[in-house]
Amino acid sequence: MTELSQTASRARAPRGLAARWRGMRAIATIALVCAALGACTGEQFQKGYILPPGALEQIPIGASQDQVLIVMGTPSTVATLNGEVFYYISQRSERKVAFMNQQVIDQRVIAVYFDRNRQVQRLANYGLQDGKIFDFISRTTPTSGQELSYLTPLFKLLSFN
Repeated sequence: MTELSQTASRARAPRGLAARWRGMRAIATIALVCAALGACTGEQFQKGYILPPGALEQIPIGASQDQVLIVMGTPSTVATLNGEVFYYISQRSERKVAFMNQQVIDQRVIAVYFDRNRQVQRLANYGLQDGKIFDFISRTTPTSGQELSYLTPLFKLLSFN
């Protein structure tokens, strides 16, 4: 019986080892899932100009251009059409899951319009709803109106009106 009990104990040892490996595999799997879920927390990104609190209230209509520069700082870009315009551009986006694309959740363009005397004429605060989608890759903007196919000019030539 001693040989039989030794054979039985040897047979049980690998099963105990296999059970330990399964347990360790389960713990490793749980740890991996927890780490993956921890990486899925949403991230927010702020790009561009950050508006100081109360800055727009410090710029009344008629304020000088120098006062705007002191309060708001250097603009993101400047336009000079009919007088000057300072643009302060910012964008806030978020990524809900790690390694996914960012989605724009807020976009601001603060425009400070100046008259010919370099005094504030008006302020504008444009948001995401004021923007228009523009495809930068193809460099085309969809226009409203009739879409013409390549057959339309041919049909116009063949018409007998």
